[in-house]
Amino acid sequence: MNGYRTFTEVIMDRAARTPERAALLLLPDSDERGRPAPVSYRALDAQARRLAARLCADGATGEPVLLLHASRSQFAVSFLACLYAGAIAVPVAPYGGRSHHEERVAGVVRQTSPRAALTDAALAPDVSRLLARHGHGSLPCLAADAVSGPSDAPLPEPGPDTVAYLQFSSGSTGDPRGVTVTHANVLANQEALTALLGTGPDSRIGGWLPFHHDMGLVGQLLHPLWLGATSVVLSPESFVRRPVRWLQAIDRYGIEVSGAPDFAYDLCARRVTDEELDGLDLSGWRVAVSGGEPVRAETVRAFTERFARAGLRAQAMHPAYGLAEATLLVCGGPAAGGERTVDADTLQQGRLREPRPGRPAHTLVPCGTVDAAAGRIRVVDPETREVVPDGGVGEIWVSGPGVAPGYWRDPAATAERFGAATADGQGGMLRTGDLGVVDGGRLYVTGRLKDVIVVAGRNLYPQDLERTVQRVSSLFGTGSAFSVPGERERVVVVQELRTHQRYSLDLEELVTDVRRRLTEEFEVTVAGVLLVRPGTVRRTTSGKVERVAMRRLFLNGGLRPLHQYVADDLAPAAGRLRQSVAGGIGA
Repeated sequence: MNGYRTFTEVIMDRAARTPERAALLLLPDSDERGRPAPVSYRALDAQARRLAARLCADGATGEPVLLLHASRSQFAVSFLACLYAGAIAVPVAPYGGRSHHEERVAGVVRQTSPRAALTDAALAPDVSRLLARHGHGSLPCLAADAVSGPSDAPLPEPGPDTVAYLQFSSGSTGDPRGVTVTHANVLANQEALTALLGTGPDSRIGGWLPFHHDMGLVGQLLHPLWLGATSVVLSPESFVRRPVRWLQAIDRYGIEVSGAPDFAYDLCARRVTDEELDGLDLSGWRVAVSGGEPVRAETVRAFTERFARAGLRAQAMHPAYGLAEATLLVCGGPAAGGERTVDADTLQQGRLREPRPGRPAHTLVPCGTVDAAAGRIRVVDPETREVVPDGGVGEIWVSGPGVAPGYWRDPAATAERFGAATADGQGGMLRTGDLGVVDGGRLYVTGRLKDVIVVAGRNLYPQDLERTVQRVSSLFGTGSAFSVPGERERVVVVQELRTHQRYSLDLEELVTDVRRRLTEEFEVTVAGVLLVRPGTVRRTTSGKVERVAMRRLFLNGGLRPLHQYVADDLAPAAGRLRQSVAGGIGA
């Protein structure tokens, strides 16, 4: 597969060599609606060329073009059309009517000043109104599936350093920024994915991840196209409605490589019924990638044990670590045999230690091996820039051809994150903002640098607090733990109640149980606990809890809890937040 200078050359070569092979296999949203719809490499190439000719005629070469598509096949066409036209694709989640999503789209438009917006004909009126509401009514909004024209118009020839697309970061730790991903970055990351996954032209790869997010775009759309293979595509909505449909697709269509964030595996372990399980055969699922958020040992165990009787092998689970700034993949590998249980208190102090009898323990899941000689992954003290010895927690720094050159039109943020140098002189490294530890040649991700809550000199990881809270009640769904600054950091928990039924609950007792459990396990005094309705806790498209956004909502009085406890000394910091009336939970 060597010899390609750009991803554009890859797709054109695939269309020339295997024109009738299915590039995409689009699965219906339910078993009752139609049959899978294949899209050949020939058809994908021809449609992309027609749209590219329109983009070139409109002067989009070298300019950002916004992509807002509900149609999976049309997204693929529009993305490739941008590459063909030398335009810069800017994938964004399709408009869903939620205010925070609308704000995100408007923010991306402000940052990129796109030449045009491409969408589906059915979405075009809504997208046009959204743009107009935020002062961008003059931005052309094209229904990409209605564009017609020649498919043989001359096209520009991008180079390896040409920006292929902007991947806006998930925003889980701050305002999202547009990562400038070049053709060379894409090709390098595809080589790395091929090595990790052991894939080839005959591989079936697929899943339900949205294409506007890096894991879905790079792993489940571009990777199959890079191989000349077939991407089997299920809609995210279909998975959310019935998680078993993801597993059924793996069974029925021979998918050997598929992946998702940790929450998806947890959802399947909890919601797939025994009856649904009896009809599954997952023996052909060779690689199950878990990435996009911290991988929980409890989830890996629950999922593999639950679906072992369907033929799933424990060795199939491949936790992976990556981020948009590195195009996607940094490292990954099998979880089996690499879990590490350590003393929780010592981990909070930045070191690994064997668990002690009667003391809290924490199990870490490996996210691949680290080649110390290559120096591509290093764990660094973020203050001194000294490389941390094995067994010590620090910030994960990475380098390599998959690392992007920086952020779009943001030199300050680029200087902060890219091109860092360690104290021993290794330069050109990306500061990921993630915390991790290397032990036995394996990388373990422990949390986010900016998410860490420092209490009495101890580093508390919010995901540990969140897991502990969720064990308090079976009614608890997604939660978010974060710190509120002041003379001392104080811990606040926002916890969803996973119920829509109208009946009385002792919400005050639930809040008391949360505070007591956190005090017992972490020796912290919790300054705030808010019980909220399902859907309140912000999550990114990959499932990461947006803790910074939740902190901001809390401080700005943007939450409407069903019941809350807020300490007296914290109340002034919570802005307009007011005590809600406790009682029944409404739909």
